[in-house]
Amino acid sequence: MKLHSYPALVALVLAGLATPALADETDGSYSGPYIAVSGGLSAHDNHSNDGVVFDTNRDGTYDNTVLTSTGANAFSPGFCNGSSALNSNATTPCDRDQDKAEYAVRLGYDVGMGGDFVAGVLIEGSKSDSTDSVTAFSTTPAGYSFTRGIDYAVSARARLGYSPGHRGLMYVTGGASYAKIDHQFTTTNTANSFTAVNPDKMVWGWQAGGGAEVVLGGGLTLGLEYLYNRYKDDKYSVAIGTGTAGPTNPFVLAGGVNARPQDTNYDFHSFRAVLGFRF
Repeated sequence: MKLHSYPALVALVLAGLATPALADETDGSYSGPYIAVSGGLSAHDNHSNDGVVFDTNRDGTYDNTVLTSTGANAFSPGFCNGSSALNSNATTPCDRDQDKAEYAVRLGYDVGMGGDFVAGVLIEGSKSDSTDSVTAFSTTPAGYSFTRGIDYAVSARARLGYSPGHRGLMYVTGGASYAKIDHQFTTTNTANSFTAVNPDKMVWGWQAGGGAEVVLGGGLTLGLEYLYNRYKDDKYSVAIGTGTAGPTNPFVLAGGVNARPQDTNYDFHSFRAVLGFRF
C-alpha cells in the first residue's frame, strides 16, 4: 500500500467517517468509562529515497563514506526501500515494506463538556505485524538489509469530540506512545562480522489522528479511526568488524564501521475499526 500523501488520505478517511456518525439515530451517551478493542491495518509510505548511513570512525555521527582500496565509494550501487538482502544486485527489485494487521485494546473515560462537546483520555496497548525495510548494496557485491517493526506499544492519548444531538461522535485525538521496536539485520556478506548495537531499546513517540463512532445500543459502540504514528528510532545500529575479511576489505580499511537506516524516525499509518463497551 503506497501512500503518496497521508494528509490528503487522512482528510478523505475522516470525511467518510463523519457520514455514518451523523446518520445514526441512536440517542447515545458519550460520558463515563469504556473499554474497546480495535483491529486494522498498519501501512507505510514506502519512501523512495530511504538509504543506509555509515559511521567509519565511530564518533556517533553517521556522515561517512565507506571507501574501497582505490578510494571509490563501496556502496555506489545504491539503496532500495525494501528488503533484498538475499540478493546482492542493486538492479534486483526489493520486496516492498509489509503493510499488515495491527491490534489494540484500550481503557478510556469521556466527559460531556456542555452542549455537544466531549473530552476524554485513554490508555492503549497495541501490536503491529507490519515491517519497514531498507537495503544497501556494495560493490563486493553484497546486500545489507535492515528491517524494523513494532513489537508492542503503550500509548496515552487525549481526545476532543463533537456529538451533534448525541447521534454519533466525531473526534480528534493525540498523545504520547512508548514502544519496543524489533530490529532485524540480514546480509549476503559472509566475510565480515556483524553485531547489533542497542537492538532492544524502548523508544518514545507520538500519535495523532481522528475518528468517529456510533452507539449501537446496550452500551456497545462501533467506530472507525485513523492514527499517524512516529517513533524516534536512532539508537539501533550494526557494528561491522573484520571477521575473516582480507586487508583490502572496505570495512577493514575503515578500521570498523557502524551502519544504520538513514531515517531515524519510524512512522506508519493506522486504519482501524473499533468496538467498544460503555459502562
